[in-house]
Amino acid sequence: MFKIIFIPRICLFLLFVVLSIGTKAQNAEVSDTTIFAQMEFTEMEYNFGDLYQGEKAEHIFKFKNIGNSPLILNNVLTTCGCTASEWPREPIPSGVKAEIKVIFNSASKIGRQNKVITVRSNAKGGDFRLRISVMVLPSRKEKD
Repeated sequence: MFKIIFIPRICLFLLFVVLSIGTKAQNAEVSDTTIFAQMEFTEMEYNFGDLYQGEKAEHIFKFKNIGNSPLILNNVLTTCGCTASEWPREPIPSGVKAEIKVIFNSASKIGRQNKVITVRSNAKGGDFRLRISVMVLPSRKEKD
């Protein structure tokens, strides 16, 4: 009688172990599908301070791909022709740092200027918006 009760318990235990292993394998497969790129910027805003009309200024926004897949920048859009950008066109591997250079041209601008630079990529979280601000003063020639 001892053998009759003991054998079903062993079978039940083995069935539990087999099902547990199968569940862990399924969870591992789900984890493998969560591969994505992710951007982390050191700063998202920059203030150039005061510029005289006609002067140009540039700033470099630094970021890192902290995801586990290559980061691809699809486009870096500016809000007007007074702002230009330079950005990497090649995929950025996981763990690698990169830069976006923003150039502001104050020609034909006056007063407080706030501009948005939109970074489009394959990163988790969608678009990133970088911001620059500057106070454009009248040109030095006008002051003389």
